[in-house]
Amino acid sequence: MTTQTAYDLIFRNALLRSSATPVDIGVKGGRIAAIEPTLFCEAIEIDIGGRVALPGFVDTHIHLDKACLLGRCDHDHGSLGDAIRAVSAMKRDFTVEDVYARGARVIERAIVHGTTRMRTHVEIDPRISLRSFEAVKALKRDYAWALDLSLCVFPQEGLTNDPGGEELLVQALRDGGGVIGGCPYTDTDPHAHLERIFDLAQAFDVDVDLHLDFDLDPSWSHLDEVCRLTERRNYGGRVAIGHATKLSALPPERLKSVTSQLARAGIAVTVLPATDLYLMGREATHNAPRGLTLAHKLAADGVVCSVATNNVLNPFTPFGDASLLRMANFYANVAHASVADFDTCLDLVTELPARLMNLTDYGIKVGNPADLVVLDTQDSRFAIAELPDIVMGFKNGRKTFERQRPALFHPSRPCGARA
Repeated sequence: MTTQTAYDLIFRNALLRSSATPVDIGVKGGRIAAIEPTLFCEAIEIDIGGRVALPGFVDTHIHLDKACLLGRCDHDHGSLGDAIRAVSAMKRDFTVEDVYARGARVIERAIVHGTTRMRTHVEIDPRISLRSFEAVKALKRDYAWALDLSLCVFPQEGLTNDPGGEELLVQALRDGGGVIGGCPYTDTDPHAHLERIFDLAQAFDVDVDLHLDFDLDPSWSHLDEVCRLTERRNYGGRVAIGHATKLSALPPERLKSVTSQLARAGIAVTVLPATDLYLMGREATHNAPRGLTLAHKLAADGVVCSVATNNVLNPFTPFGDASLLRMANFYANVAHASVADFDTCLDLVTELPARLMNLTDYGIKVGNPADLVVLDTQDSRFAIAELPDIVMGFKNGRKTFERQRPALFHPSRPCGARA
């Protein structure tokens, strides 16, 4: 029996991934104050019913500013370059209100699918100026009750070849941009592009999150330069690369060498299954390559990895519902993950992306914010396999959403009786 303590809220019978049996979680002032087999206290109680509780899913790479655009363009293109050009033409007419409305639509889907932390990449350039940035800043403020939103500002269409772009990036970094990104493969001078991104990262003391090596040609890569800059600038643990589909095209010995290089430099990798699979290998007439880098295998060899959403309902990815559990399941299917890999696949949308984002207050631990989501399962090992409903979520101990369990109306039972 524990000593009686005053709590604001107690979650009863919550099954954590770290516990063999359900526990009680005491909350005080929006933070976790105790985790015990049984807590004795008069407080508001929420019975989790022995179901799995997670600290919420972490989406390290999403584009809220260009989501939900399918109704605005004829989607008869398929290459990465086609998608970039299509959005480039549309974003000239984006307004703050328009970006806010589309971003809010995706955020609300993400919340009810259990996401509690998110990093959105925001395009900054002379065509869009800071309009998308202003909209996403407002989303960060208005949805803080349910989700922590980090803003990664980046030049999608190059930097050294785009006069005025760097000045806008600096302005965004001064006004709330918490991470800086880059896209060297769209720049006429990729190495100079990377050098300037790292210069700005150090000047503003922010992490780096790059779009990198997004094709299936293993004969060239910008990864060596990123590793060189990361080590020279002592930026290990503060650099992530997204896509990195070239890694999927490497033979085993070369991949082993590159994996060691990534782990040694402290560079994380984000795999974006929906976009990577949709855009890669489209020129093949048969036996098309998957173009999916195997994040769970990289993670097993010491590379911090994540699986994330990337684009939703736009020319880059004309699908999506912002569900990271579904994305992890999709990844596991395509990556030929075995049952033994299921825990790691769940890590790819929880613990590992939290490490990638350097979140020091993530997890169901004493002292951390009382952020958790409840899955309708009693075994986290099968969350990836069975895609259970996410039945409720909490931010700082406050309920943010609840999903009612569906009722089956069996003809042999009274109307409304549950099966």
